[in-house]
Amino acid sequence: MNPLLERITINPEVCFGKPCIRGTRIWVSLILDFLANGATEERVLKEYPTLKPEDIRAAIAYGAEMSRDRYVEVPLTK
Repeated sequence: MNPLLERITINPEVCFGKPCIRGTRIWVSLILDFLANGATEERVLKEYPTLKPEDIRAAIAYGAEMSRDRYVEVPLTK
């Protein structure tokens, strides 16, 4: 297991059980959305000063792990 994933928590009583950065209520998906929309690591850290660079890498690692087990429908290319 990737040690970065220890920075992620899932608690049914916090944020509806969504994966969050440990010790915060910041959703992993929120960080991934920021990055997907072109935000830099620096911008995310500025918007959420409680985060550390390792938290952003943990969110990416979590997304990578999820993509191994689940598939998202995307348009087929021809």
